Amino acid sequence: MIRVRFAPSPTGYLHIGSARTFIFNWLYARRHGGTMILRIDDTDIERNTEESLNSIFDGLNWLGLNWDEQYRQSERLALHKQIAETILAKGLAYRDFTPPNAAGAEKDDAQHASGAWLFNPGQREISQEESDRRAAAGEKFVVRFRVPREVPEAVTFTDLVYGEQSKSTADIEDFALLRSDGTPTYHLASCADDVDLRITHIVRGQDHLTNTFKHVLIFKAAGGETPQFAHLPLLVAPNGAKLSKRIHGPVVSVTTYRDAGFLPHAFMNFLCLLGWSPKNDREQMTRDELTQLFSFEGVNRSNAVVNFTDEDPFDAKAVWLNAETIRTMAVPDLSAELLPVVQAAGIAVDAAKMLQITPLVQERIRLLNDVLQVADFFFATELAPYETTELIPKKGDLAMAARALEKALEVLPGADFTHDGLESALRASSTDLGIKAGQMFEPIRVAVCGRKTAPPLFGTLEVLGKETCLARIAKALAKLTATGITPLN
Repeated sequence: MIRVRFAPSPTGYLHIGSARTFIFNWLYARRHGGTMILRIDDTDIERNTEESLNSIFDGLNWLGLNWDEQYRQSERLALHKQIAETILAKGLAYRDFTPPNAAGAEKDDAQHASGAWLFNPGQREISQEESDRRAAAGEKFVVRFRVPREVPEAVTFTDLVYGEQSKSTADIEDFALLRSDGTPTYHLASCADDVDLRITHIVRGQDHLTNTFKHVLIFKAAGGETPQFAHLPLLVAPNGAKLSKRIHGPVVSVTTYRDAGFLPHAFMNFLCLLGWSPKNDREQMTRDELTQLFSFEGVNRSNAVVNFTDEDPFDAKAVWLNAETIRTMAVPDLSAELLPVVQAAGIAVDAAKMLQITPLVQERIRLLNDVLQVADFFFATELAPYETTELIPKKGDLAMAARALEKALEVLPGADFTHDGLESALRASSTDLGIKAGQMFEPIRVAVCGRKTAPPLFGTLEVLGKETCLARIAKALAKLTATGITPLN
């Protein structure tokens, strides 16, 4: 059975690149009936925070992605040490007693200030007897992997995205497995857990590809089955720089998109298209369609660009996909998404009222939060101030606007306050006044909405209700009268 894992470190927010890694793991597991594992790699105690951990869970839960098993690396330290001791007992690792304050003593990349350092022959060649004696005496040491040197070997693996990969052991340093305080390095902890959890496929960012040569050595030394690897292209900014919160700000955090009003399934759709091309000509896909179509053959090798600017922080494709998803949603489903957005803004509206408003604004919003601007007049007790000239209809004047509003106040009290009833009454009124229907409707729209660009008029009037509409139209007529204009002019 396929077993994949997502292994975030709780040292920061859930990055959109990390979210995409989870999604690709999840899609692969779900398509093939496999197991999705969430493993919190929390061995970096100094940098771990509960806030970061909560950000990971919040982001994944918002995306609606589940997992089958969950582990914390900090609870598995005994396993990590056991694997290190097994490798040490096989002679495939050695104790390095270099003092901890010496340059590069515990760095995984083993870099001295003077240049690259592959191994320390003074430590690597210590006899087993001397090594055991010094360890038993309490001398501090780092456990390092004994990379083959006398006869260099080629470390090879086939990446499901980048193809055949090879590196000589002559170019790999004797990397650390255990630090001098006994804690595991990333390389050891990650591989030990992958062995123990029987991970079959490791799907992660391309920036980990160089680590994989070391990990292949660990898997073989530990006696575990070496998983298959699939490294994903990185997400980069428009200038090609790797996305980071320090440089690019909150635009790289999943919760930023949630808070801006993106739909989780639309945002997941967008992330999938960053570095993956489905075998169809479509971009908008349901979660089930993504699951059925996903394969590593479709993952690109080139980095994926997330397009944003200082003025527009969100990628245009992400916004477009969100808008398209909104337009194709069933009204009850969209209304259920919009209701908490409106209520969170401190607006008292019930589900029934929101269900009435939703079809009127569905075509006009790109993000869920847009409803607060597009539908504000539905919730307001008082409209925002607008210029009297806004009431003037096309090819009309203030006097025409006044006549239209007065006629509306005359006929609407007795009208059937439904879409069809309102349309019939107002069209007949325009005929009575000898003006075009649009010239009748425009002043009324501004009077009840406070602006010319608004949802369809008759549905809007119906939802606002007779009392609110008549009060707003009367107030607009008063604005006109205050300018000296009367309906009879």
